[in-house]
Amino acid sequence: MLRLSGLALPLDHATEAMPEAICNRLGIARDELRGWTVFKRGNDARRKNAIQLIYTLDIELADEAVVLARFAGDKDVRSTPDMRYRFVTHAPEGWSGLRPVVIGAGPCGLFAGLILAQMGFRPIILDRGKIVRERTRDTWGLWRRAELNPDSNVQFGEGGAGTFSDGKLYCRVKDPRFLGRKVLEEFVKAGAPDDILWEAHPHIGTFRLVTMVESMRRTIEELGGEYRWQTRVDDLELERLADGKQRLRGLQLHDGSFLEADHVVLAVGHSARPTFEMLHRRGVHMEAKPFSIGVRIEHPQSWIDHARFGNCVNHPDLGAAAYSLSHHCENGRTVYSFCMCPGGRVVAATSEEGRVVTNGMSQYSRAEFNANSGLVVAIDPARDYPDGPLAGITLQRHWEDLAFIAGGSSYWAPGQKVGDLLASRPSTELGEVIPSYKPGVTMTDLSQCLPPFVIEAFREALPVFGRKIARYDHPDAVMTGVETRTSSPVRITRGEDFQSLNVEQLFPAGEGAGYAGGILSAAIDGIKAAEAVARSIMAR
Repeated sequence: MLRLSGLALPLDHATEAMPEAICNRLGIARDELRGWTVFKRGNDARRKNAIQLIYTLDIELADEAVVLARFAGDKDVRSTPDMRYRFVTHAPEGWSGLRPVVIGAGPCGLFAGLILAQMGFRPIILDRGKIVRERTRDTWGLWRRAELNPDSNVQFGEGGAGTFSDGKLYCRVKDPRFLGRKVLEEFVKAGAPDDILWEAHPHIGTFRLVTMVESMRRTIEELGGEYRWQTRVDDLELERLADGKQRLRGLQLHDGSFLEADHVVLAVGHSARPTFEMLHRRGVHMEAKPFSIGVRIEHPQSWIDHARFGNCVNHPDLGAAAYSLSHHCENGRTVYSFCMCPGGRVVAATSEEGRVVTNGMSQYSRAEFNANSGLVVAIDPARDYPDGPLAGITLQRHWEDLAFIAGGSSYWAPGQKVGDLLASRPSTELGEVIPSYKPGVTMTDLSQCLPPFVIEAFREALPVFGRKIARYDHPDAVMTGVETRTSSPVRITRGEDFQSLNVEQLFPAGEGAGYAGGILSAAIDGIKAAEAVARSIMAR
């Protein structure tokens, strides 16, 4: 098979246009083309009234070698790579060693557990939250009644924070072993739509993610894995080694019990603040990591669709329009869009009492009225929180506390219209755009709960974005705060063997450990961590 990338065709191209375009691109006669399948499909909407579909195809030819020789050096014409996943090892038949433990049931922990189970190591998976159906009810309790369960919410429980998101399944990590393909294939087995395998920017949405993680849990259990819900790890038992390092011997659980463990994947997610604090007390090496802070900005999805797609709006091959924006400001800060959710809603995402945090989510249909995106400003430890590994957590909590107060101390979020923010005045009423955040939005002045440099950067960037996307800086667009959980504020440092730099047999992984950002990259890191655990077990 031959893989052809970057083949552009008009949005409404005829069926026969595909083989004609393939033959023209490769310089072959029609009878030399035996067949083709779509590997990826995206779109180029830079000319919004002349949008093109961009294909990557796997092609069967009469004489593949001749064509490959003619296009030697052309990165868009090459042999189709072998993308099959290969396990690094398998447990011996009847293996009865100490079972590996995975802490956290988000995307990273889910795939670490799955791969370990598929290799025959019967992992134990711990999570402080609940199974996904019960967790969903608890999450709705905050959204509908302003009642927070600190252990079962948008951040904690089966599926992790990605369950209540847009379900985006793409990332920018280098993936030479095609681990992302393994993730997508497992998701399809678990009930995801087949189009995630070929759409350039696939997504699933919350409701489908719920059923998928349930299916994958059943698979792990059928393979001998075990889940323990509402189980919080409160401490580590460590053994001091002669070289000054420590070795993990087991886990102290919240109920006072002890779980012996000598291989533990730490996949706790970016909001596991008590765990980060415990690890720091125990001397596990970590460092402060850059993250971003800002708001969720909302526009009617129809505004974004028309701005991006022009006369092609509502075309079935396009769906709801997304965007990606960035601007480097005169104050040295960068404002950028983050986790854009077409046709979705802004959600309450706090995991701690007396604090307000926003996030975005959408369903597979992306059919709700508003588009929302994080609009955030990058910050870094040296400049903004230089006081040690946990200083970023302190900073997050500070602004989340102030957002809670600005919203009315009831889990309502503080909001402000773009026009009022640009004019340096508080908002007192809504205009044309109705915010989607529940339990509710208090219109106020966001400068009460964001750093001055963030407000300054927004005032410079919003008009710039308005020139790129019509009505982006419309006076009635609503900004809801605060968005603080863009990524982990810490990195739990590890070596090439995936083990902690100073605690042997502890394998930090995923977004919480500072090595991923989003569902797909976290899942890929979970696979790598599982492989590292398996190698370590088999090396004994």
